[in-house]
Amino acid sequence: MTVKHVDRRTTWAGQWWRHAILILVTCAALYPVLWVVKMALTPGDSFDLSANPLPSQVSFENFTDLVGSTDMQGRKLFWYWVRNSVIVSLATTVVGIVLSCSAAYAFSRFTFPGKKAGMGALLVTQMFPGVVMAIPLYILMDAAGLLNSLTGLTLCYATTAIPFCVWMLKGYFDTIPKELEEAAIMDGASRWMIFTRIVLPLSRPAIAVTALFSFMTAWNEFILAATFMADETSYTLPVALQRYVGDYSTQWGAFAAGAILVSVPVMALFFALQKNLVEGLTAGGVKG
Repeated sequence: MTVKHVDRRTTWAGQWWRHAILILVTCAALYPVLWVVKMALTPGDSFDLSANPLPSQVSFENFTDLVGSTDMQGRKLFWYWVRNSVIVSLATTVVGIVLSCSAAYAFSRFTFPGKKAGMGALLVTQMFPGVVMAIPLYILMDAAGLLNSLTGLTLCYATTAIPFCVWMLKGYFDTIPKELEEAAIMDGASRWMIFTRIVLPLSRPAIAVTALFSFMTAWNEFILAATFMADETSYTLPVALQRYVGDYSTQWGAFAAGAILVSVPVMALFFALQKNLVEGLTAGGVKG
């Protein structure tokens, strides 16, 4: 038996161009992000327009002005915006996951009339952008008295989150061997026990990635929130950022600082759930 010795210098010589391409692509992708950071750290709105993405002077003035912004009554608006975004995003995620898990399991394991039509209908709902549904949703919410309400906004977000969650979870449930459930039935387990003690624990990666995408969609959504929310204290963070973009001038420093603060929770969730994210996406895409 012979062992081939691999010269690391030879390997690096054959791969250097790939590393060079990856470095260039990474720099090109990070360049706009560095410009946003530069605008946020430059005091005022008059920042250097040179190609250098690094700020000439560093100041947290834009962040302090954003966090300390108040209305006519002296209320700290930023913390209202954070609270609204957190409540709506978490509520949308919980509603979407709770309702979608049982629905996806039924589509995956049971045979009933209208199964294919139901899955097709859920898929069709994903083809329409949010702006198309804004008018009918506005009429329904106005009739139900849910305008300018976090509850109404959560229900609107759930209507788009549930079809996506059902499709993602159904694909993952299909990859779980049915023999596990048959063995549990032979041992006397009920269908509910199988669902809660076998299927759901095995589906943690899919549930994690589905919850992440539901949270991210609700956290970043702008059109419906801007349409349904009229009071400044009811704004979510994306809608609040619009306050700094005027018809004749734009407060670029405050806008960039707000964009960074809005992105931080989503990036933290991505880093915390990155293992489940990869596993859930790859396993859930095996079957549809």
